[in-house]
Amino acid sequence: MLFGAHESVSGGVSTAFARAKVDECRAIQIFTKNSNQWKDPVLAPEAIAAFRDARASYGDVPVLAHASYLINLATDDATVLGRSIDALVAEVERSSALGVDYVVLHPGAHLGAGEEVGLARVCEALDAVAARTPDATARILLENTAGQGTCVGHRFEHLQAIFEGAKTASRLGVCIDTQHSFAAGYDLSTEEGYERTMRTIDTCIGLDRVRAFHINDSKKPLGARVDRHEHLGEGLIGLGAFWRLANDKRFAKVPAVLETEPREGGEPYRAEVALLNGFVGAKEPEAKAFALEVVSEKKKAKK
Repeated sequence: MLFGAHESVSGGVSTAFARAKVDECRAIQIFTKNSNQWKDPVLAPEAIAAFRDARASYGDVPVLAHASYLINLATDDATVLGRSIDALVAEVERSSALGVDYVVLHPGAHLGAGEEVGLARVCEALDAVAARTPDATARILLENTAGQGTCVGHRFEHLQAIFEGAKTASRLGVCIDTQHSFAAGYDLSTEEGYERTMRTIDTCIGLDRVRAFHINDSKKPLGARVDRHEHLGEGLIGLGAFWRLANDKRFAKVPAVLETEPREGGEPYRAEVALLNGFVGAKEPEAKAFALEVVSEKKKAKK
């Protein structure tokens, strides 16, 4: 897999690549704007050129942009829905201008209208976005959710319904978040649970539609339906799941990014990226021994 991390764009979007170099990322995720504000920035041509130049210098790695957390395509509130469609159109256009490959999107919450209504709204909204961005190169990836509140997308059947209901589904893909999956009740912590989860994804969506992963351990137990990420090896999913994923040949060229809080110091994700790369090709006992060593060093660094 192409392991990397969500990198800060403090100082400008192009600065993400310098941070990614320190962390030795082979895939990068960024925010192209403040994720908790509606206001959309206008990127100057100089900023776009700097981003494209930095990426060219870095090398050919997949780049993801995470859409604003305020976007809600499942709501039946016409004002919020309209604003959400506008914001997603702007994100897709901005990401395409930068040359970003994928825009990762939480489908939204139905806020009491019911899952069926919410999913139908998502389909209609995605078709509206596609109609307004016919020449966009950035592809939208639907991210599975943890299932907090009335959020849709925590069951893979929900994503199946979107792919079946959206007329422009051919322009969509999927990003699987390991913590969200676990919180939604998909037990990735065991070999049997991992394979059962992958079979479900394949049946509902198709593994060929999985274009990215978010690699996160979980602070919350299986089925808690709470979105709380934890550093690898320090949560309730366990390192075995990440070793299995790292060696799953079905995802050999798929980008997989860490979304945990960056650690203090100049190398916030380097240890975790090294941990994941160390799993590739390793037998499980060797992988566990390596992981324990890396996790131990990380805990020492925290002290």
